[in-house]
Amino acid sequence: MQCVILAGGLATRMKPMTLDIPKSMIEIDGKPFLEHQLELLKENDVKNVVVCVGHLGHQIKEYFKKGEKLGMNIKYGDEKENLLGTAGALKNAGDFLADEFFLMYGDSYVPVDFQAITSHFKKFNKKSLMVIYKNADRFDKSNIEIEQDLIKSYDKKNNQGMLFIDAGVSLLKKEILRLIPPSRNFPLERIYQHLIKEKEMLAYQMRERFYQIGSFEGLEEFKSLIKSRFKVSVGDS
Repeated sequence: MQCVILAGGLATRMKPMTLDIPKSMIEIDGKPFLEHQLELLKENDVKNVVVCVGHLGHQIKEYFKKGEKLGMNIKYGDEKENLLGTAGALKNAGDFLADEFFLMYGDSYVPVDFQAITSHFKKFNKKSLMVIYKNADRFDKSNIEIEQDLIKSYDKKNNQGMLFIDAGVSLLKKEILRLIPPSRNFPLERIYQHLIKEKEMLAYQMRERFYQIGSFEGLEEFKSLIKSRFKVSVGDS
């Protein structure tokens, strides 16, 4: 399987840390956050990756190159400084995309079984799937409502009473690129809302919590996760 990682944003919430580096290059336990994401993907046998870069994206390309050192195959969709939004960045990388691919936000760490997600997806004839977590506003504002196997609504503003949240990973068919206008700054949220309206987005509930570095609080939580894993590995050795 293939995964696209959206890593081209300005990361304004993380300034001043991101004045001179992309958010994906924030160092945690001696390596960039993106490297932690790639290692997670490799553990799940996802070694074909497309990284969508933009602001300061040359730093990501220079560090990871084609992925040889990690035993992965990395290609880049480069917006340069012409930021296209989350959906626009995806369309910009269209030439590199497989018929089905995972999509991961550049600030998300989602410890989930990617093979299990793929198996669930193949049981249904749908165009998309979103990994969700029963959040109840615990780690961020919940924004998802479900109905049986489907996402019923996705709303970041009118979300009172919602229990679930977008965990930061989706599985998409390439055909959804037709919904994205070319060469425009366009948010992925609008594409998702269209798919939901057409009953084309499955829900996959993860049990273990997700992590994110889109806020300073989230960054500290992820650092704590990495430290706890290091202690476990040392204790087992």
